[in-house]
Amino acid sequence: MSHYFTDNRNLAENRKVHSFRFSGYSFTFTTDNGVFAKAGVDYGTEVLLECAANENLHGALLDLGCGYGVIGIVLKRLCDDLDVVCCDINPRAIELTEINCVSNAVSCAAVESDGFQAIQGEFNFIITNPPVRAGKQVIYKMFEDAKDRLCEGGVLLAVIRRKQGAESALRKLQEVFGNCETVARDKGYWVLRSERVDSFEEAC
Repeated sequence: MSHYFTDNRNLAENRKVHSFRFSGYSFTFTTDNGVFAKAGVDYGTEVLLECAANENLHGALLDLGCGYGVIGIVLKRLCDDLDVVCCDINPRAIELTEINCVSNAVSCAAVESDGFQAIQGEFNFIITNPPVRAGKQVIYKMFEDAKDRLCEGGVLLAVIRRKQGAESALRKLQEVFGNCETVARDKGYWVLRSERVDSFEEAC
């Protein structure tokens, strides 16, 4: 069975264009069958974007599991100096991200990658609305790998619904990073924030 977190280029195309407003900016996003939130930007992503926009965004940012590129594109528009990489395992999602970068006049790298497999370098921020339906094993591996790819002081932000495992994800992030705080709770969506602090590794 095809899922939005797999290679599903075999699905018939049914592209739609949706409008989205955030922080005073207007965006248009092309979606298609086989990608997450094909009917338009989901509420969890909006909550996550609000938290990300409150960070002191700088340096390099990775939109991990980017879908059709909403997080990376919006944050690049808000902070043009960011070096943004959007990655997803789904080739259709990457194609749509490239289309949406052009339609929203932003420059982001779009990389087809199974997690961090094809991603180079370190990041100041890793932002993700993770594929919860892929299972905890997949998501927790993303968290573990994210820590290794953050700079010292780098920040991971992730949004997960409470009923889909936010509390256990918080505990996992505390285990991996030595810290995790819930920076937003809105309509069942929790935004979790962890920071890479190398002194935690030394203490262990």
